[in-house]
Amino acid sequence: MLKEFSRYENLGTPGFFWEMLQQIRDGDVRWTRDDLAGYFYNRIVDGEAVFDGCLPMAMAIGLIRADERGVLSIDSGFIEFLVSEAYMRAKTLERVLVAFSDDEEFLTIFSSQYLSYDVVYNLVQIDRSAFGFRYANFRKFLISFGFIGPHPDLKIKKLIVNPKHQRLFDMRLIREVRRRKIGIENLEATLEQKRIAGMNAEEFVVASEKRRLSTHPKLETIQRISDYDVAAGYDVVSYESMDSLTYDRFIEVKSCAIDRRFYWSKNEVAQARIKRGQYFLYLVDPEKMREAGYEPMMIQNPYENIFLDQSWAREPQSWLFSKD
Repeated sequence: MLKEFSRYENLGTPGFFWEMLQQIRDGDVRWTRDDLAGYFYNRIVDGEAVFDGCLPMAMAIGLIRADERGVLSIDSGFIEFLVSEAYMRAKTLERVLVAFSDDEEFLTIFSSQYLSYDVVYNLVQIDRSAFGFRYANFRKFLISFGFIGPHPDLKIKKLIVNPKHQRLFDMRLIREVRRRKIGIENLEATLEQKRIAGMNAEEFVVASEKRRLSTHPKLETIQRISDYDVAAGYDVVSYESMDSLTYDRFIEVKSCAIDRRFYWSKNEVAQARIKRGQYFLYLVDPEKMREAGYEPMMIQNPYENIFLDQSWAREPQSWLFSKD
């Protein structure tokens, strides 16, 4: 569906949506496409003069319908949200994420390929290149509605998901990001089950960390970032102590049984080498997670204590070959 909108110059702004919806709802006449085109002809709204894709977008996400005569009406379930422009803007974003939730182009933009996590600012990031030139109009639409915006550090040339919309992002997009991440990697069913076990282990570690730091002033910022950033080299960001106010415990979670066998990627090892004492491996036994008082095996500075430690056996599972 998103492909169809690439031909439009402008998909709308909050001010335009607000005025268009008010006219259709409150006007004494019956509005058609031509009526709206005439009403907004040569009008400047939110600094824009062209809104060729606004009505198509509103209809695609179910805000506006047209009957067999072309008369426009607002979805009855949306009228109650027209109490303020801000409320309308938030509910319009929800409609957008629902309407495009199974669109291949939309899900490619918001995929693990382009997402990452900024542990300094505690923000979900998305590469500008995710939209490309083709969907620059959609990027502009999401920016105008406040869903995404520039990074607070202007030297970082990435967009960020507005923190006040991160819950909406998590509710509507993260599940699909997870599914596609598994699908893209072409995993077999048994390996997918291992992936699910890994996610459960990560959630267990987050809960464990929150218990350990139960009165920490930034408790709610302890979280999994593996959904957002597949290249981070760790799964969970936390704090070393109650005095820590910036992330200083970076946890890679491994779901493994009592034999303590696990796979450790090149990128994860590299992050362990860089972060040294701030990097931890948590080895979680999936059979014991439900046991009261169970704590995973925690290994600080695993680059020194595992990778360079001869008491840990390791064997290559794959090799990278290349030829000039």
